[in-house]
Amino acid sequence: MARYTGPNCKLCRREGVKLFLKGERCYLDKCSFEKRSYAPGMHGQRPSRKPSEFSLQLREKQKAKRQYGVLENQFRNYYATAAKSKGVTGEQLLQALECRLDNITHRLGFAASRKAARQLVRHRHVTVNDRIVDIPSFQVSPGDTVQVREKSRQLGLVHEAMKRVGEGRQATWLTLDKVNLSGTLVEYPNREDIPTAVEEQLIVELYSK
Repeated sequence: MARYTGPNCKLCRREGVKLFLKGERCYLDKCSFEKRSYAPGMHGQRPSRKPSEFSLQLREKQKAKRQYGVLENQFRNYYATAAKSKGVTGEQLLQALECRLDNITHRLGFAASRKAARQLVRHRHVTVNDRIVDIPSFQVSPGDTVQVREKSRQLGLVHEAMKRVGEGRQATWLTLDKVNLSGTLVEYPNREDIPTAVEEQLIVELYSK
């Protein structure tokens, strides 16, 4: 399966905003973005010109893709499905991305980043409704319970991530049982409940051309 294997901090610098792709490190002073927030490459420090309409739309799409760890074809498929769904296309797109199993695992605090959450899922440490699911893109539905397997609850990766639970904004559409390391998707999130700094309407405009 294709995946991005390059430096994560380079992606944040290209988008000009922290995407929190490296978990704990992103909250520390040694985060590369804190030292070099300009775009990567030999021309990164040149004064930027006024971006075109297309450039703004493209950057929002790239930001969303990179934040959720989705490649181009997969992201396009998410958009196509959202466009056919009832409701606002941009909100439907973000809702589908938020309900991915790797993202839910991250939002519940079982992993410090989405990349770590994908690894947790891939290595069969996570169950959905008591069944092992090793597909990060699996769509979690309201009422589904996501849980760390009992024999995996001593993993250092999980315990380190759980220490940060409560420091950020809690997702109101999820319930968390810290004792049993499980959580339930109560309902599909509304746009105001998704703490993602993406202007989804620009993405819709880009794909609508």
